[in-house]
Amino acid sequence: MISTLLSRLHHGPDGAPTHRLAYGADYNPEQWPREVWEEDVRLMREAGVNIVSLGIFSWARLQPGPDTWDFAWLDEVMDLLHAHGVGVDLATATASPPPWLTTAHPEILPVTDRGETLWPGARQHWRPTSPVFREHALRLVRELAARYAGHPALVAWHVNNELGCHNVYDYSDDAARAFRDWLRSRYGTTDALNHAWGTAFWSQRYSDWEQVLPPRLAASHPNPTQQLDFKRFSSDALKDHLLAERGILRELTPGVPVTTNFMVMPGTKGMNYADWAGEVDFVANDHYVVPGPRDRDELSFSANLTSGIAGGRPWFLMEHSTSAVNWQPVNRAKRPGELARDSLTHVAHGADAVCFFQWRQSVAGAEKYHSAMVPHAGPDSDVFRAVTALGDTLKALAPVAGSEREPAEVGILFDWESWWASEQDSHPTSLLDYHREALDWYSALLSLGIRADVVPTGAGLSRHRVLIAPVLHMVPAALAKDLTRYAEQGGHLVTTYFSGVVDENDHVWLGGHPGALRELLGIRVEEFGPLPAGQSVELDGAGAGTLWTDQIEVTGERTEVLARYRTGTHAGRPAVTRRSTDGGSASYVSTRLGADGLAALLPRLLEPAGVSSELPAAVRGSVEATVRRGPGGRFLFLVNRTDETVTVPGVAGEVLLGDGSGDGDEVVLAPRAVAVLRTPGD
Repeated sequence: MISTLLSRLHHGPDGAPTHRLAYGADYNPEQWPREVWEEDVRLMREAGVNIVSLGIFSWARLQPGPDTWDFAWLDEVMDLLHAHGVGVDLATATASPPPWLTTAHPEILPVTDRGETLWPGARQHWRPTSPVFREHALRLVRELAARYAGHPALVAWHVNNELGCHNVYDYSDDAARAFRDWLRSRYGTTDALNHAWGTAFWSQRYSDWEQVLPPRLAASHPNPTQQLDFKRFSSDALKDHLLAERGILRELTPGVPVTTNFMVMPGTKGMNYADWAGEVDFVANDHYVVPGPRDRDELSFSANLTSGIAGGRPWFLMEHSTSAVNWQPVNRAKRPGELARDSLTHVAHGADAVCFFQWRQSVAGAEKYHSAMVPHAGPDSDVFRAVTALGDTLKALAPVAGSEREPAEVGILFDWESWWASEQDSHPTSLLDYHREALDWYSALLSLGIRADVVPTGAGLSRHRVLIAPVLHMVPAALAKDLTRYAEQGGHLVTTYFSGVVDENDHVWLGGHPGALRELLGIRVEEFGPLPAGQSVELDGAGAGTLWTDQIEVTGERTEVLARYRTGTHAGRPAVTRRSTDGGSASYVSTRLGADGLAALLPRLLEPAGVSSELPAAVRGSVEATVRRGPGGRFLFLVNRTDETVTVPGVAGEVLLGDGSGDGDEVVLAPRAVAVLRTPGD
């Protein structure tokens, strides 16, 4: 459906569609006097902006009182944008309730696990399960949809904003009632609930549904499966709100695509976006770089995962930053070239739209130091010149629009429920970081110049010759069968410590670890060996491991030992194993090797699959290669990950973008630059 959105974008009042990438930002004209609006649309045309997200935080302006509406200003803005060829992704404005609503109905405010009320004064101060909030929010959505259903500027609907960013977990009485309803639907009877939650432990058996509560602050560790189910429920509660708003929008504007902005980035794990993706007409994502030694890897990883969530189809980058943000301990401005490189890395991984928060930098409020397309310094600034240059670049890349990511031979499995379950309390270690382990593998592959797809658990397994499943902690029986079938039919599975340990109820698979995957891997682990912070063990031929070790016993006749521990409690025992199957294999890595250690080990793990880099050896690690393919051809993106000039030999094709020079079969990439080459598609 992103193709539907793109086809609705136009150059002018005639509404003529064009093949293009979308480009724009959140636009908040209600923050500015009327005379600024004319300058805004003039500068938008100069920058090449063709879409804006409008009205995201405007509920108090649109509805000043319970029975008072003010659409005149929004009518004018919609008309003005349309007249200047800018399409509107119109928000439902339900993200931040107005003061009159929270004053009249404080029962819509979220409650923490400690029983503390989260008061107004910021944003997202609403309970996802509040029937009072739902009633008022849907009334607003209906008013908006009815009024703008036929407006020519409307190209998409933007439900709420960053659902769950600040209110994913609510422990109120509304949440308790909704949680019980969700549990009844999942389990049917209290007996089934008691079995799933293992309530024989600590005398927790429930005899009536009304006894069940969210995992509020307790004297000790709350029931683990109760915690896990509350995470599932909380993601579903937000999804249910998305569906409620979407239902009205589809009823009144059936031809307009509907989305909401995900937040696929580290630390945002409460929403199971793989589960949500089928409920939107196109996937949209917000992403912000957290500066650090692996920030390039993380940006690529998140963009790649967003593509995986979207099933490889084009998606919409709804928000990222032109320069500094305002919410990190130290907010660093982007260096020259980083604005374009960040944006084009998302495009390389399937984004058909590049948008920022926000169009014009605020003069007041909590985000006044957050960068924008038009900064405080105005259009006579390096930021706006970079913004305008990117607009020209995206016009040149118009042939890329509508193409999909070409599948890679290697896939990294990313599983939200394993993320949730593996990091809960009362575990062998509190130092485990699921996202970091997955990123380690991705970073190692990037350093080797090997393309990989990051895909959710529900994606088809057979498309990848190698499937890496880091810390796949939760493995239901059905998934175990799928993974076994994958390896037995010629696929090459690689998994790690703390994988295959529990089923969907967070119950341990008995008989030894890694439980559900024990026979497939041909090993048995009697006891975990987590390592204290700062402690490491050496492996022969595979560097040093941290965080975790396992006491591995080889049980399969076809299982070979690829590396052993040289030091530590398990010195001499296997550390990395591989069991051969008919045409495939299943490997196990029992410690955290980090990106560098994995880069040293990966060639041995990939060798049976015949996977190697498509890049020349001289540029591996310096350049990231990504491929999109569509009716317009095959598009090779080359991203310079370094601050030095890099020459990439052995590449050919029409140079759509070269931030350097193309000469015969080589491309020269300036520091932090991106090149795009097109060859005919299959």
